[in-house]
Amino acid sequence: MAAPFHVGLTGGIGSGKSTVAALLAGLGAAVIDADAIARQLTAPGGAAIETIAGQFGADFITAQGALDRDRMRELAFADPAAKRQLEAIIHPLVGQETWRQASAARAAGHACLVFDVPLLVESATWRQKVDHVLVVDCLAETQIARVMARNAMTRPAVEAIMANQSQRLRRLQTADSVIFNDSLSLADLRLEVAALAPRFRLSLPFTT
Repeated sequence: MAAPFHVGLTGGIGSGKSTVAALLAGLGAAVIDADAIARQLTAPGGAAIETIAGQFGADFITAQGALDRDRMRELAFADPAAKRQLEAIIHPLVGQETWRQASAARAAGHACLVFDVPLLVESATWRQKVDHVLVVDCLAETQIARVMARNAMTRPAVEAIMANQSQRLRRLQTADSVIFNDSLSLADLRLEVAALAPRFRLSLPFTT
């Protein structure tokens, strides 16, 4: 059996990356979502909780036993050293679970593995681990409007998140393919994804 094709999927917040991931999954790709893994690790009983509490204090853990994401986000934005400390805890655990899921997907016979990695461009190693980088892109104003509407966040809060993500130009320079998802309907977005399917060893039509 041939080794599966590895796609690195990335894009800024509000770009529509999660929708593209779902469409690729509908074509038979195994999607491995780094953000979802990080959320599992910091949920009640998650593997990172005890270490985070020891490093930052119990005040950063909610009464339910999860990471207080809002409080940690404020600290990470204000203190780069704290952000690095948090990443040193979470990133190795995310990596372990990512490759565990990838191994399971290969064993299940998936021809394409999609690694949904928001910080792919910032990583020193991810580009060498994938065969193709797909960037989902849109204008900054579109990102802001989408996230404000979706998450009921203020404009400054969204802009702060965007400031901590890779610059748009840097993402585009890293890309092998770009989907410009600024004013596409879902039907149009499906067509964009379908056009890439043969390169990713995926078959049409959509299965979901």
